[in-house]
Formats: sequence, structure tokens, C-alpha cells
Amino acid sequence: MVIFPLALPQDDPPDRGESIPGKMRVLFLLLLFLCETQSHAAPRPNIVLLMADDLGIGDPGCYGNKTLRTPNIDRLAREGAKLTQHLAASPLCTPSRASFLTGRYSVRSGMASWNRFGVYIFTASSGGLPSSEITFAKLLKSQGYSTALIGKWHLGLNCHNRTDFCHHPLRHGFDHFFGTPMTNLRDCKPGEGTVFARAHRWLVFVPLQVIGVAVLTLGVLRCLGLLHVPPGVFICLLLLAALLLLLFLSFLHFFRPLNCFLMRNYDIAQQPMSFDNLTQRLTAEATGFIRRNAETPFLLFLSFLHVHTAHFSSREFAKKSQHGPYGDGVEEMDWSVGQILDVLEELKLAQDTLVYFTSDHGAHVEEVSAKGEPHGGSNGIYKGGKSNNWEGGIRIPGILRWPGVIPAGLEIDEPTSNMDIFPTVAKLAGSPLPKDRIIDGRDLMPLLEGRSRRSEHEFLFHYCNAYLSAVRWSPRNGTSIWKAFYFTPKFNPEGANGCFGTHVCYCLDNYVTHHDPPLLFDIARDPSERNPLTPDTEPRFHDILSVMQEAADHHTKTLPAVPNQLSVGNIMWKPWLQICCSSSSGLSCQCDRQKGDPGVGN
Repeated sequence: MVIFPLALPQDDPPDRGESIPGKMRVLFLLLLFLCETQSHAAPRPNIVLLMADDLGIGDPGCYGNKTLRTPNIDRLAREGAKLTQHLAASPLCTPSRASFLTGRYSVRSGMASWNRFGVYIFTASSGGLPSSEITFAKLLKSQGYSTALIGKWHLGLNCHNRTDFCHHPLRHGFDHFFGTPMTNLRDCKPGEGTVFARAHRWLVFVPLQVIGVAVLTLGVLRCLGLLHVPPGVFICLLLLAALLLLLFLSFLHFFRPLNCFLMRNYDIAQQPMSFDNLTQRLTAEATGFIRRNAETPFLLFLSFLHVHTAHFSSREFAKKSQHGPYGDGVEEMDWSVGQILDVLEELKLAQDTLVYFTSDHGAHVEEVSAKGEPHGGSNGIYKGGKSNNWEGGIRIPGILRWPGVIPAGLEIDEPTSNMDIFPTVAKLAGSPLPKDRIIDGRDLMPLLEGRSRRSEHEFLFHYCNAYLSAVRWSPRNGTSIWKAFYFTPKFNPEGANGCFGTHVCYCLDNYVTHHDPPLLFDIARDPSERNPLTPDTEPRFHDILSVMQEAADHHTKTLPAVPNQLSVGNIMWKPWLQICCSSSSGLSCQCDRQKGDPGVGN
């Protein structure tokens, strides 16, 4: 719009009789200009968030993989921006997802554990994302967005009884939920092993062996007449062994149906969950949601079950990759990403939609099948993996596409966090950020649009459960990116790249090595973290650590005292919280309401 006529000649001022009409004309033209500017302002975009489970940064082709086929994820990177230093706020599922949804370090909400167990393993646990937390789904819903979560939740379900659903996705801003409230585990798929092998050994097999040895020893002593052993002692020991065996068999029988099921909103849709065409069903649910909401702004969070074990894939993808069941799952997930992109194109929504692809943390390098087959992914050149704060555990894929807004083929090598999605989508949707709490994420759009060349994160803090493990510093006036470790996990066996003896790395006690002074790396020059710096190799060694310690001290002072949602009491199984579909099979809880379900794919 041309606004030059608003300028009045200085050498021929209007007389007083024309001043009021002239001012009204100027005001009218200004209002017209503002209205036209508003009409041309970019509309609020739809938001599609795609999150893989346990996918390593070295798995997608756009991050350097030459053998896994990920054409749709690669297409996103070509058509948008690729973040090469994108970081998970935690190297474990539950705390990372809590941070992602709230834009805050999980320790602020109590979603970080002070014990060994850092995630939920039972649906009938009482812990979960507190109702006081504000998710980006809540913010976008308040701005008129339709919101849906399809896939994995893993942030709790009930608090006090089996129907209060205090931690359910629908209590956190999602209008629609279809997926599993827990996570995918080896125990969810018959024949794929168990994550409870160590627990079975120490709680069942070792006690049974002790009881057996005790019975045999007492029997021999009694037969030799060396010790008088009443028959009741043998009876008690045998009853104890029978009880242990009964509890063990009951656990094996009931764990799968009680913890591995699909829900549609507040109702159980399939119990136990079937892996047959599961990705296709989740994808159909996601594309159906897009179709139903094509005329209104929407938020879709598609949280894949791939590629957490147990691995699964449909007939079209099974045994087709070069990387066994893991690779089959990655390639099937990539197909699902392509289906989402295709439906956006078909409905002419691609130009109006921000698409984000990531993983919740690094690949689980310790995942090995009973046959010795690697079931974990690739973290590329980076050390470590899931459950630890070496770069392999926290550096994740980060791809964003918004045609016409984010330049195609952009590559950003600045520290960013999965917490940044919260303020980014909130601002795009027109929602103010909460004023009553600290938001640790930062808006990504200045970086993505080229308005800024530096990340707003000068410091990032890396937590192992609730323990501050490392600090990252990106000085404003330098090219180095410093990372200081206060403690690191003890890899085992010696020389390994993970904690294979315990399946995951723990964050406390004898499982870690504390460092004083902290272990210092320059990630910009040593991204593989192979060469820790010393006062001899880095003259500013002590000054750098001093600045980082001061930042860490300031950060910890901002942490409130909150209830621990992952305490032993909150993660243990509580029978009164167990949900079960109505059926004649009793505690087995078996039903399949997906058959003939008209909601799937519509």
C-alpha cells in the first residue's frame, strides 16, 4: 500500500478550516493501513510435532547415515532447517518428555528421580506430570487450537483411584488421545525378553536357590542325626518357595495386559496391545485428526513407539533394512512421517504448518537381544547414549520445516534444546508465556528466520535424573562451547561405550565417578569428548570452570522444593490404580475395541 499521500507539503500548510478534516483523513488512512497490514500478517500456523523414541542422531540419512533409508525425514531437512547441536533436556524418556511439554527442566516439576529408577514402569503408579504444570497443549488449546496426542505418553495416569486420570493427556491440554499411557517394553511383546531380568534374578531365582540349599542342607543334617529339624521348618520353607514361584508366574502372566494397552481418550481400546500394523493404526489416527481439523488451527503431537524395544514392524517393512529389527522400525517410522507430509500436501496445508521432528534422547546402545543381536541405534561420532549425559545421550535430531518462513536447507550449529519448542509454538499461536514460573526454553524463530546468529542459551544444564551432571557454556564472544562434568557414569565392561552390566547407566552411588575439578571439554573442537582439557592444555582452565560454577550455583537457587513424582512410593504398582477393560477374563484384562472402531482413520 502506498502511503506517500499522507505527507503534507511543508511550504503550503493547510488553513485552520482544513486542519480537522485533514487530521481525520490522516487517521482514516492510518487505520486503513493497519487493517491491511493485519490482513496480510502470517496466520497462526498448524503445529505438527513428531517425536521418535530412542532414535540416535546417527540414524537418519540427513545426519550422515548411509545405510538406513529415511527419505521422508531427509526431505524435511532439505525443505527446512536442521539443528546440529539440538539437545534433550534429559537422557531418559519420562523426564525428557516432561521438559519438552513444559519448556522447563524436569527437576522443576518433580519429574526427575532421586533414586535409580528414572522412568515409570507400571501404569498403576501414582506419580506423573502434576496438574499445576502448563504444557504447550494447554496454551494452544486456550488460543482455539484443536489438540491431539497420538502414541506414547509415559507421564503417569492416575493419582488416588483408577478413574481420576489426574495425569492423563486430556488433563494436560489435549482434546484427543490415542495411544499407550505407558511405554513400549520388551515385556509387551511375547518372545522379546524382559527388562526385569536383574530383578527376577535377585528377587526370585537367588532366593529360590537359597531356600533350596537350606532345605537340602537341613535334610542332610537331620538324616545324619546331627541336627533336630522339626517338619514344620521344611513345610514353611517349601511354602515360601511356592509363594515366590506363584508371584513370579503371576507377574509373567499379568504384566503385559496390565501395562501394555492402548487407550482412546479415557477408555481402553485394546488390552493387551497388539503390534500388528500398530504404526499404520497410529498413522491413520494422526492423518484422520488432520483431515477433521483442516479448517481450523491444530496441534498434532505424534509420539512414535518406534524404535524403543520391543522392536516391531509390519509385513511391508519386516526384514527389509540392513540393520535388523531396529532398522525395520526406523524405516517404517520414516514411512509414517511421509504419510503425515503427504496429507498436509493433499489438503494444501503444508505452507501453513510448522513440522518438527526429533527424538526424546539418544540411542540405547546397551540394547542387545538374547541372541547377541544389537537392538540399539547409532549416536554417530558421539560418546555414550541413553541414560547418560555424554553427547550421545543428549544430542538428538532437530528438524523444522515451515515453507516460506524457514529457509530450505538451513543448518544451524548453535546449542538448542527440546525445551525450546514450548516458547516457540506458544508465541506462534499468539499465547503469552506463563508469568508465574521460570521457562527454560527459548524461542527458536529468531535463529530459524535468520534474525539472530547466536543461540539465546548461554548456559544449558544437563541432568542425570535429579542430579546436575554437567554444564554447557557457549560464551557470547567466542567460538568455543565448554562442557564441564561433575560426574560421569562408570561404563562396564571396561572400555565399553555404555553400562552393559546394568542395561542403563545409573546416576548415583558407586555407579558414577565424581570429578574435582570437573572434567572439561571444548565441544566445538572435540565433539566426541575424547580429550579432556587440563590447566596445561587450556590456560583459562580455572577461569572457565569458575564462570560455569557460578552459573550452576545461580541456576540451582531457582529450583523450588517440589514433591518427587518419581519416588519409590510414586513409581511402585498400586492395585487400586490399575485400570482394566470389562471382560469375563478377570485380571487378565483382555479386550479389543479397535475392531470395527469407526474412529480409526476418520
